[in-house]
Amino acid sequence: MGSLVQTSNSPLIPRFRTSHRILEEARVQCRSGVRCRLVEPLKFENGKPSTPALPADKDPSFLARPQLGNIVSRKNDTRLRIFSGTANPSLSQEIACYMGLELGKINIKRFADGEIYVQLQESVRGCDVYLVQPTCPPANENLMELLIMIDACRRASAKNITATQGRESIAAKLVANLITEAGANRVLACDLHSGQSMGYFDIPVDHVYGQPVVLDYLASKRVCSDDLVVVSPDVGGVARARAFAKKLSDAPLAIVDKRRHGHNVAEVMNLIGDVKGKVAVMVDDMIDTAGTISKGAALLHQEGAREVYACTTHAVFSPPAIERLSSGLFQEVIITNTIPVLEKNYFPQLTVLSVANLLGETIWRVHDDCSVSNHFATSNNVMIVIRSRFNTLYYLVQD
Repeated sequence: MGSLVQTSNSPLIPRFRTSHRILEEARVQCRSGVRCRLVEPLKFENGKPSTPALPADKDPSFLARPQLGNIVSRKNDTRLRIFSGTANPSLSQEIACYMGLELGKINIKRFADGEIYVQLQESVRGCDVYLVQPTCPPANENLMELLIMIDACRRASAKNITATQGRESIAAKLVANLITEAGANRVLACDLHSGQSMGYFDIPVDHVYGQPVVLDYLASKRVCSDDLVVVSPDVGGVARARAFAKKLSDAPLAIVDKRRHGHNVAEVMNLIGDVKGKVAVMVDDMIDTAGTISKGAALLHQEGAREVYACTTHAVFSPPAIERLSSGLFQEVIITNTIPVLEKNYFPQLTVLSVANLLGETIWRVHDDCSVSNHFATSNNVMIVIRSRFNTLYYLVQD
């Protein structure tokens, strides 16, 4: 599985993957003509996955995006600005690199009493501004920072302000009102915990799913489809797991039935479905304390599963999640980089996939006023295909 790399002067770190082929060195031609040399993962304070690498057998012309009108170059497109909050600067940098842009200059600091100060250090008048600030822990701190960033852009006469969030906050309706009143024109969200949360907003919401990135990675493992079974860790995630199973050669589905006695406390009762001798892939939108998914994995092993994989978009990893996930129950724990993982939380089974190309492509399409429906029909629970600059992205549309 090779999820770790180690050098003589560095501790074990998880291998960050952006596609099923990892190159030690590649050159990527971005839209604006900017080139990013990929030798090793870029390093930031909170850890950073490597920038998407170009397959060795692909010519740079493969990177050309579908022709949209007369748009041929982005180098002089000064109307699009991307600013990063402090929640996940590494993902923001990777998105900007994918798009061939530089991150906007912004000064964010905290006074001695904890008050947040935000100052834009470049003009955004008349620009489409995208703020990358997931509401990951500390959620209240990051949310307030996002609201202040939105207000700063509004007061600087930005034309449109889009807030990019990794996951929804508690009291979703109140948060939706706060973001709207602060001045945001649009929200770009990745794998909301509850899809109904989109209805809380009175502004447009673009909801993308991290499933395509995980599916692409699992496909590279070339596990026989007859050996696969997709497992929902609870009844509430059945629709998500069923959609995931359809993309994995229509793999069979199993469900862990549990009874929750309180917040962050779960008790597994029984298993619906057959996992004996199979490779079980557990799918969820996020892992918090890992109580549900680890107890589910223990049950799968009791029922005869050969291997158990955990797949999730958002790695919250509240204690004691790391102890549970690294206890030997899982062959591999596959997450994305919507939430930065602290180095102290690395463990041998951890694999981190990048969603930068997915979010970057979405930002371009919103900026171009090019909705998904302009290119392919959509309906309930269908798969739509976008030819990305690096690979084919499969978006699950769930109305």
